[in-house]
Formats: sequence, C-alpha cells, structure tokens
Amino acid sequence: MSSVTDFPINTRWPAEDPSVIQLYSSPTPNGVKVSIALEEMGLAYETHLVTLSDSDVKSAEFLSLNPNNKIPAIIDPNGPGGAPIALWESGAILIYLGEKSGQLLGASAADKYQVIKWVMFQMGGLGPMLGQLGYFSKFAGAEIEDPRPKARYVAEAKRLLAVLDGELADRNWIAGDYSIADIAIAPWLKALDYYGTKDVAGWSELKNLPAYLDRFLARAAVQKGLLTPPPPEV
Repeated sequence: MSSVTDFPINTRWPAEDPSVIQLYSSPTPNGVKVSIALEEMGLAYETHLVTLSDSDVKSAEFLSLNPNNKIPAIIDPNGPGGAPIALWESGAILIYLGEKSGQLLGASAADKYQVIKWVMFQMGGLGPMLGQLGYFSKFAGAEIEDPRPKARYVAEAKRLLAVLDGELADRNWIAGDYSIADIAIAPWLKALDYYGTKDVAGWSELKNLPAYLDRFLARAAVQKGLLTPPPPEV
C-alpha cells in the first residue's frame, strides 16, 4: 500500500487527512490506550469510531485491516522507511508509538524493557482477568449458577491488583517515570467501575492503587483520550 487511501478500510471509514495516523477504535479499556498515548505524545491523528457490533468489527472492510476483528487498529502513513504501516493489538501499537515518538518508553534501553515488561503484564494478565471478572459479574456469565468460574477470576483479579499495589509502594508510576505501561494498565483499573467489580476485587483494601488511578485520571491527555473517539449515540 502506498497511501492510507489504498487500504480497503478507507472505503467504509474514509480518511479526511490521509497524512496523519488513522485510529480505528471505540472508547473501551483497550481502545483508549491508543488515543491516550497519541494525546500524550502529541502525534497528529484522526479517529474513526468502530463499534463492537459484528456489523463493524466483522465487516469485510475492518477484517481487511485486522483479521482478529478487535479494536483498536491504526494505519500510520509515515511508518518505517516512510511507507504506510498497519498495526493491531493495543500493546504492539503502544510500543510502536513510543518508538516512533521517542516518548514514554523509558530513558535507556534497560528502562525500555522494564516498561515493556509491564505492558506485557497488562496484556497477558490484568486485562484478560479483569475482563473475565466483568463477564461473570455484569454480563451473561453472571447467570451461571456454578460459582467456580467467577471465584477463579475474583481470586486472580485480587492477586494481580496486589502485585501492582506492591510495586507502587515507593513510586508514582509503575515503571518509574510515567510511560506506556501506565497507559496500558490504568484504563483497566478504571474499568472496575464499569463492571461493578471494585468491591469484589477488594479495591478499598489496596493502599496505593486508588491514588495511582487518581493521578492518571487527572492528566489532561488522559481525560481527552478517554473520550476519543466519542462513544456511539444511543
């Protein structure tokens, strides 16, 4: 592909300014990671609301960009070597944007891998486990009478939150300086409110995470990114 307009997704979600990063997303915990990062880094971009309905994420146009039918995804018209690059998976996008901008990825090579470590912690553990806890608390899983599935995710959520709480005992941000690791982690902590799982996850018993989340949510770029793209009208 030589330009953004050559990508098939452009036929359904056309770019107004093909010279800037195109973000295809919804305001979910995974989706807002990328909009927050773009705001924090000051990178030019435009957004396209892709809802979680099958008519959007399983459409031929979206699948042409992400065959895994999940938001977020991006096209950067100015990728490596000056050629366009399409990416999906929020963690991969965060790392890419950090390297592109030279921001929020640590001050040294050693710092970079500490940041990436915590991004992987969120991608492989925190996000999936809190998401499953939400499913068994708020959505269809809540109708399952067998208590064992929900009990498993309650226990794992508490364990993962305790890991984070301990790490934040002597620092403001999870990898030292504010980074894409915080951008990956904190939206999932905020999601506990949406899922109604703060109490069951023992949020009030944590010493450091509540203040950490407050610090994150106070950032201007975070406040804008959390609403980008705007949620669909009901």
